[in-house]
Amino acid sequence: MDPLLESVLEAHGGRQRWAEISTLTARLAVGGPFWGIRGFPDAFLDETLTIAIATRNAALTPWTAPDHTLVADLTHDRVTLRGADGSLVEKRDTPRPSYAGYDLYSPWDRLQVGYFLGYAMWNYLTTPHLLTHPGMVSREIQPWDENGQHWRRLQVTFPATVPTHTAEQVFYFDADGLLRRLDYTVDVNANATVAHYTDGHRTFEGLVFPTRRRVYPRRPDRTRIGPFPARTAAPSPSTSTTSPSSESASDGRLPAGAIATIGPAGEHKVPAEVRPRDGKRTWTT
Repeated sequence: MDPLLESVLEAHGGRQRWAEISTLTARLAVGGPFWGIRGFPDAFLDETLTIAIATRNAALTPWTAPDHTLVADLTHDRVTLRGADGSLVEKRDTPRPSYAGYDLYSPWDRLQVGYFLGYAMWNYLTTPHLLTHPGMVSREIQPWDENGQHWRRLQVTFPATVPTHTAEQVFYFDADGLLRRLDYTVDVNANATVAHYTDGHRTFEGLVFPTRRRVYPRRPDRTRIGPFPARTAAPSPSTSTTSPSSESASDGRLPAGAIATIGPAGEHKVPAEVRPRDGKRTWTT
């Protein structure tokens, strides 16, 4: 394993502590112009996200209706929408091809938005431990200086078996080994190139998460541009908040707090709570 990645894992709580976690649950408030462009302005300001780490499931409740739950089954490459009684409302297999031909301003349907948020949050909340999965290739590259800060960088190649934004990504870490930024291309969003910043790191039951994320367009030289432009005018970044929790084999619960999430041209915070491995909450498609 790359020595930088080894130190980063320790800085975020260590491999042993992560091995004890099976599920992450977070209350999300997701905002920003990105979601309005997709056709869902202010639609996701009070979501509950449940992530099953090993089975790669992400469930979002409520989803576009008070009694609906969206499940992104990343293992079987499927997204479903279900009613409160478990009945199937809508379903799509292999959702990625559905974004073909779209540009940065194309509206998405509710399954496309749910798949995007589901796989993105699964990636964000499992990083940096995700980088140890089989098939991942990582190596340290030249460091980066920005706004008086000096960050070490890890270039990571994701295998096709891991659902993510794009195969090649770069992660930036500060002197304490904490994640401060990640660069990637969003394959499902017209190959938009972004710089994704994280800050406000806090410790929850032994695991360290950032409590805020901000996503900006990025130039070829890796400098950020600012918020994604609207078609007619540049919007201001917007914010959203949430409260964290997760599941561990020890029945431990995280204290109140927030774990950050995503959103080009915006900010949002996400908290997560850790639950026991044998917890009753499961989601199937």
